[in-house]
Amino acid sequence: MMEGMEIALVAVLTTCLAAAVAAVVWLVVRRNPAAPGGVPAQAVEHAVALAVAAADQRAARERDLAVQASVEQALLMMREQIGQQAQQADTVLAGRQQLIDAKLGEVQAGVQADVERLSQLVQQLGTATSERFGQVDRSLQLHAEITHTLAGTANSLREALASSNARGQWGERMAEDVLRLAGMQEHVNYVKRTAVSGEATGIPDFTFVLPKGHVLFMDVKFPMASYLRYLDAGSDAEREAHRAAFLRDVKARVRELARREYATNDSRPAVDNVLLFVPNESLAAFIHESDQDLVEDALRQHVVICSPLTLFAFLGVIRQAFDNFMIEQTSQEILGLLGKFGQQWAKYAESVDKVKRQFDTVARSFDELATTRRRALERPLNAIDDLRRRQGFPVDGELFGELDAAADPPLDNVRELGA
Repeated sequence: MMEGMEIALVAVLTTCLAAAVAAVVWLVVRRNPAAPGGVPAQAVEHAVALAVAAADQRAARERDLAVQASVEQALLMMREQIGQQAQQADTVLAGRQQLIDAKLGEVQAGVQADVERLSQLVQQLGTATSERFGQVDRSLQLHAEITHTLAGTANSLREALASSNARGQWGERMAEDVLRLAGMQEHVNYVKRTAVSGEATGIPDFTFVLPKGHVLFMDVKFPMASYLRYLDAGSDAEREAHRAAFLRDVKARVRELARREYATNDSRPAVDNVLLFVPNESLAAFIHESDQDLVEDALRQHVVICSPLTLFAFLGVIRQAFDNFMIEQTSQEILGLLGKFGQQWAKYAESVDKVKRQFDTVARSFDELATTRRRALERPLNAIDDLRRRQGFPVDGELFGELDAAADPPLDNVRELGA
């Protein structure tokens, strides 16, 4: 802008100086028409007029150059401002993008850590469950071997079990041994000689505590007298009579246990079937061999006859049911964690959608800045350029080319005067 003003000022001064010189020459010629050298006054006036015209043209060109320089300076400043604004917008957008990427990285890292923690928990649960099943299998094998040994030694106790009270105590001791081998603890997994809950007066020998508050009852019965006489019988008729007496004794024990109705009288939820423990494998096998209908009749009365080996199997099922209950509780906790994970995942997805919408908004704003606003700024620039072209302003490096070519006639002598 300052350079354009300086050029315009020089042009004005040049015009004024040329006009003053022309006026002086004209006055001299008017006072002395016959100037030395024989130059006519008309020629001098013509030369003065040409000089004045040349000075006017030079002043006009210099003014045009000043205007052109001012316009170019304004265009340059506008371009620089637009470039600075675009650079600032790029810097702000890059900063916001880095911030958003950092936040997304933190959220993804947190979700990945939660998923890994959950996977480790599920893997540990699976490993623990496999180990427990392996322990149950090994325990079953071990207990089967021990029960086989107990079955072999039970025959040697036949003489010691002549008393019914002794047989009952020994049966309870056998049951306790089996329970101990099964890993059950008194007052934790079972109780002894405890009356049923409620107004009833029945006292089962063993009460097993099952998951979710359920109970299972068991009585120990040892109908040994007729069986021992059967073994000592000398004839088939005697053995058949003692076998029938033994079966009647067993049926009486079954009816007696069924009439007690432990499951019905107890106020707690109880298993319908009651266990009748026969603490001798040989004796239990003899019952099944002698009368299979007896076992089925006992089942119809909700009485299950079991030996030490079958009791061990029943206890294994009970223990497994308890373990499954614990696993179910753990599974419920895992499901709760999965529910919380689902909630956090929903919030994460919502946040991602929100960030995506913000990205879309920024993209639309940047597109508007790069297209609509840019075209809006370029329209006045194009109008200025069209105005320059209509006015015939020369571009950089051309001072008199366009004007000299457009002059009629060409001003060659003016170019010489201005040289």
